[in-house]
Amino acid sequence: MEGAQVERVDFETAVLPHLGAAYNLARWLLRDEHDAKDLVQDAYLKAFRCFEGFRGGDGRAWLLAIVRNTCYTWLRKARPSELTVPFDEEFHGRDDAASGPEAEMLRNENAESLQYALEGLPVALREAIVLRELEGLSYAEIAEVADIPIGTVMSRLSRTRERLRQSLRSSNGKER
Repeated sequence: MEGAQVERVDFETAVLPHLGAAYNLARWLLRDEHDAKDLVQDAYLKAFRCFEGFRGGDGRAWLLAIVRNTCYTWLRKARPSELTVPFDEEFHGRDDAASGPEAEMLRNENAESLQYALEGLPVALREAIVLRELEGLSYAEIAEVADIPIGTVMSRLSRTRERLRQSLRSSNGKER
């Protein structure tokens, strides 16, 4: 096979299997399926153009980093107010690990409440929980994708879980 053909095959092998994860991340970051489809397409083109810089390893993490950066660039231009995370002492100041969000989600019978709670999160927190709970990335992989320290990943996940617990509690109209 010729060089370009080999590179295309390598790209397809390393990156194409992660199309679903790429769309899922973009959809949750942007909260719009049409924008997500467009930006995933843009991200795949960027990934293809930059594939020679891929050093092997986890193609999913590499691709999701490109998708994330593409989404954040678009958000900075189209919706800059979504990129700020207001400090809320009630959510950020507590360290309550009584139960994980998974337990709350399983007890919550209303899927709309969960989707509403997820979509109500600031984009950085939504990104962390989607990468961890929906895409199954490790803390180290999330740190790589988001280009942040692992401690920040842990902090974001903790804050996100607490916000989800609070939101699900209030939507159910009772404390658990």
